[in-house]
Amino acid sequence: MKQGMMVIAAAAALGLAAHASAAVDEAKAKSLAQAKNCFTCHAVDKKLVGPAYKDVAKKYKGDKEAVAKLSKKVITGGSGVWGSIPMPPNPVKEDEAKLLVEWILSLH
Repeated sequence: MKQGMMVIAAAAALGLAAHASAAVDEAKAKSLAQAKNCFTCHAVDKKLVGPAYKDVAKKYKGDKEAVAKLSKKVITGGSGVWGSIPMPPNPVKEDEAKLLVEWILSLH
């Protein structure tokens, strides 16, 4: 019985460690958002020119394609989803766009 509990505890610890390594680097993402001027049009918890990041996270919660779709939109720009004001293309690399989107989606 004790051995079984130890196995369960070890598996849980491994699972937490794996989850922590897969977590979004929030500090890096915020720094990148600042450097790329994302906060000129967006805020975490309120609408500015574009939607609040928390609203984006809420809208795309559970969408398995959200990271790919939104990363592409960050790079190429887009319009129509949040109103008539378009988001211009942004000078980010694919990995940067993915980091930004993963961070935004983690804000739910």
